[in-house]
Amino acid sequence: MNDSNDTEQIVTTVCHDHCTSACVLKLHVKGGVITRVETDDGEYPQYRCCVRGRAFRQYVHHPDRLKYPLKRTGPRGEGKFERISWDEALETIASQLKRIKDSYGASSIILLPSGGDMGWLNNGGLIDRVLVRLGGYTGVLGTVSNEGTWFSCMATYGVPNVRASSSHDSLLDSRLIIMWGWNPVVTRMYMHTHRHLAQIKKAGIRVISVDPRYTETAALLANQWIPIKPGTDAAMMAAMAHVMITENLHDQSFLNKHTVGFDKYRDYVLGIEDGTPKTPAWAQAITGVPAATIVNLAREYATTKPAALVDGFAPARSAFGEQFNRAAATLAAMTGNIGIPGGSTCISPGVFPVSLGAFPASTMKGGDNPVHLAAPLRKNSVFYQRVSLGLQGVTGARFYVGGPTTAHLNRVQVADAILRGRSGGYPADYKMLYMVTINWLNQYANTNRIAEALKKLEFVVAQEQFMTPTAKFADIVLPTNTIAERNDVTIGFGFPLYGSMNKAIDSIGESKSQFEIAQGLAAKLGFSDFVEKTEEEWMREIIGKCPDIPDYETFKKEGFRKVKPSKSYVAFEEQIKDPSKNRFSTPSGKIEIFSQDIADMNNSKLPPIPKYVESWESLNDPLAKRYPLQLITTHYFRRTHSKFDNIPWLKELEPQAVTMHTSDASARGIKDGDMVRVFNDRGQMIIPAFVTERIMPGVVEIPEGAKFDPDENGVDRGGCPNVLTRDEPSPGGAFAGNTALVQVEKA
Repeated sequence: MNDSNDTEQIVTTVCHDHCTSACVLKLHVKGGVITRVETDDGEYPQYRCCVRGRAFRQYVHHPDRLKYPLKRTGPRGEGKFERISWDEALETIASQLKRIKDSYGASSIILLPSGGDMGWLNNGGLIDRVLVRLGGYTGVLGTVSNEGTWFSCMATYGVPNVRASSSHDSLLDSRLIIMWGWNPVVTRMYMHTHRHLAQIKKAGIRVISVDPRYTETAALLANQWIPIKPGTDAAMMAAMAHVMITENLHDQSFLNKHTVGFDKYRDYVLGIEDGTPKTPAWAQAITGVPAATIVNLAREYATTKPAALVDGFAPARSAFGEQFNRAAATLAAMTGNIGIPGGSTCISPGVFPVSLGAFPASTMKGGDNPVHLAAPLRKNSVFYQRVSLGLQGVTGARFYVGGPTTAHLNRVQVADAILRGRSGGYPADYKMLYMVTINWLNQYANTNRIAEALKKLEFVVAQEQFMTPTAKFADIVLPTNTIAERNDVTIGFGFPLYGSMNKAIDSIGESKSQFEIAQGLAAKLGFSDFVEKTEEEWMREIIGKCPDIPDYETFKKEGFRKVKPSKSYVAFEEQIKDPSKNRFSTPSGKIEIFSQDIADMNNSKLPPIPKYVESWESLNDPLAKRYPLQLITTHYFRRTHSKFDNIPWLKELEPQAVTMHTSDASARGIKDGDMVRVFNDRGQMIIPAFVTERIMPGVVEIPEGAKFDPDENGVDRGGCPNVLTRDEPSPGGAFAGNTALVQVEKA
């Protein structure tokens, strides 16, 4: 790269952000500045970027980018900082790490990493290695995006959801597709989504959308929209099972051969277990879906084959959301649609098996975390043990999945743990928080409580690219560079893609890569042997172990390598074709409708068969008298969580607003565009109203990711929905961001 003159160069790289896609970016660079962004215009399949990728240069060259290390000078959260040197910043962090470890123990230090703007080399696992060398830390377990789905897949299939997903093109073999809480037009789940959606429409495949909203995907594809109350999905699925059983529409042969526990689920559905048959009329009262609609959908799904019930992650991001995924998988088994082209496991499709091997961080010196090793196993450790076994050496997921011990904190409960510590039943009193590329305050439940927790800590570090609402609470802020300013490698899943994340420009200001930051901190702590290889050597080693990439230099020059599969990937196809030679990774070797592992947990809120369990803050909750509207917090096309929220081009596309049904708005004297107050006991915001028929009555939607921006009275003016959400995980560990009651009134 030579940007010392005015000659324009085109540098090809790959964006792999939180959407799980990996898209080609062709960055036009002149004079050290990205002037234009193009995308894949080559042979099929094309990995074309979204609007966020198109606006990437505005992100990289945004005037608010963090350029230098900063030290807090005012009260936490006020956002007053002064510039310091890297030497002072790293020396301060190192001394505080030593002090806190010596004073309170290694368990008092929490490491909180997340995804986004990461690659195979640069990720939160690097700081993990530094802290392990120091003596350990308290880690977190679970994923905000899909913990309910993950838990359910482990219980049902014995593998995490990324191993239980078929490829998008397998949907083209379907005769019926039921999209249940799935909106891939916006979320771009995995690669190549839009092309396959267009092919589905062209092929005339019947599509039904079950969702509280008439989504963009429903508008594009659906022949029918079935609105449903949030958190009641498992009830509707039980009623569908009731129709199939009583009308003898289920595939008993498939169930006998490939599953265990259907008899127990049948007893629950028919009411033999508890005296309440789960009829369509029973479900109508709970879900708001007419009984006749439930009957027709059950019959259509049971008699149309192959059929794909595609359950998105969103319904599982609710109280008892793991029951949704387990019930969906049971319906797929009842209809014999698992392991066949055009069927589904009921997990969002899009994954081809592809890997670059372990993250370099997972092979660095230090071993396992002493804090975790010293703690007893968790009661639900079987799931995390299987995850670790299933992914270790493939994605190096140790840092994100967490381990099986009681030392780990559920991501949703970190604030509670900081505020209550040992007196609240946690294994330690927490004094320091180290955050890597995570806007915790903004993106996790109960924003105001997180702010309270951040103020209690003795020392906070944030590695960030912008002064986020979370970074304002840090004592030291370390500026990280972007994928345009460093080299790395990554993969895509929809059709296999290997991406060379090529450096296009020099780092903005004094920002550094995560590799450089970890290297510098390790040196301050006296770990002179932390870096055994250079960044370039690491990347050559990663690529050298990949049989799909024969030549490293060519790969770097071209920026990516596409691998064209000869056929669709169908999850569990081998297990269904020849179960004697290919067992499922469950204790029984079969699909587990009844899970003995869950039964052994002896948790009344976690039934061993999928059941409808009424959520907290449902419309039957006494709180509904004060807060009668159910809030859902959805993904937004112009942001990746909170990333890109500050980009001018993208902000012009659509304002942050609360979506509400015409009838709910009319009853409150609210018109489209009015400023309204949305509130509950946890917080409040002022935000415009978007009044529409595209959401069911009684439900309001606020897209997640908008900046938390409180005024002098603590009222959020940015539209961050997490000022309203509850920081209690579902029993399976999931973030319940779609379970909250609110009221809306004209401001």
